Amino acid sequence: MGKKIIDTSEHISDKYEKTAIKVSLVSIIGNSLLALFKLLAGIIANSGAMISDAVHSASDVFSSIIVILGVKIAARDSDDEHQYGHERFECVAAIVLAVILCIVGLFIGHTAIEKLSSDAADKLQMPGMLALIAAVVSIVGKEAMYWYTRVYAKRLNSSGLMAEAWHHRSDALSSIGALMGIWGARMGYPWLDAVASLVICAFIVKASYDIFVDAIEKMVDHACDEETQKALADCAASQPGVMGIKHLQSRQFGNKIYVDLDVLADGNITLNQSNVIAEQVHSAIESQFPDVKHIMVRVSPF
Repeated sequence: MGKKIIDTSEHISDKYEKTAIKVSLVSIIGNSLLALFKLLAGIIANSGAMISDAVHSASDVFSSIIVILGVKIAARDSDDEHQYGHERFECVAAIVLAVILCIVGLFIGHTAIEKLSSDAADKLQMPGMLALIAAVVSIVGKEAMYWYTRVYAKRLNSSGLMAEAWHHRSDALSSIGALMGIWGARMGYPWLDAVASLVICAFIVKASYDIFVDAIEKMVDHACDEETQKALADCAASQPGVMGIKHLQSRQFGNKIYVDLDVLADGNITLNQSNVIAEQVHSAIESQFPDVKHIMVRVSPF
């Protein structure tokens, strides 16, 4: 029976690259301003928690640069050495980001533990009101940046941008911890400022773990979820001339999907007719599933 193999390999569009870079540049500007403001507030107001939070925001600047590099490499066209494209480089960027985030979190935790040691605990000072103001500004700003980045990460199905979004969320959560610690320290318990730094450490390490696991899963070939595979099969089965689905395999390659599909058709049709059926299946899947980069369609007799 006729067999039609269709390769829809296409590089990530210029629009994808420009949008992702635009989002990351917004993050770089916002984090730079927040990091500077929180650092000055932490120093002036004698708040170790706010200084730790400033370090977290500063790490966001570096992470955004990593995301930009990952997106630009992932957007390259296929070449002789990378015939299936470069999408996985974005996952590599997310892994690097996760490692950096974890190191920053552990550093903050280590500093907090030193401050809580018996020798240093007596020297802890009450943080000033400026530290509280900085914490509130950070919570509002970082939460806004989280939702802004998350919207585009979902729209582009970008693991790098989603990692960056969760980095913003972890910073917002850590700022809540800083706010509570600073407020408690001003109420007469200065050691709570250092405890807040430990809470920040926990949030950062947890976020780095989630980013790392998500990136690793996308680096390793695995099938799409059952809902997506069923939708793919239903789409193919609904095309004219298709009498059933014999075989369907899918795998994720970075943020793209590859599909290997066997459809069943009348065994008496001509080769040209089977090619038409394959083209119809291909076109339908391509139009309904923008994340599908490569489709191989085979037509077998019913």
